[in-house]
Amino acid sequence: MYEVNLFVDAAIEGEFAAWLDAHVREIVALPGFTGVEVLRRREPPADAGEVAFCTQYRLRDVTAFEAYLRDHAPAMRADGIARFGRRFRAERRVLSPVAAF
Repeated sequence: MYEVNLFVDAAIEGEFAAWLDAHVREIVALPGFTGVEVLRRREPPADAGEVAFCTQYRLRDVTAFEAYLRDHAPAMRADGIARFGRRFRAERRVLSPVAAF
């Protein structure tokens, strides 16, 4: 699982959410992605004046993730920065399954 936590200036929430919808759909259509959930973070709360989103992408395997990082991530990340500059920030995590119940 590839998780991206996004902290967005509340003043651009609508515009950012519309962009995020298209961005996520573009990513999940890439080879190796098997699904995604977009969540609004409730706890811990975002800082004052911000909203927080969490995207959790599921991938087939590590090779698919490495291909995404190499072939697609730089341009996709640059697009968000070009559109919104410093009005958002992203934190990323990569998680490996241990068990499912």
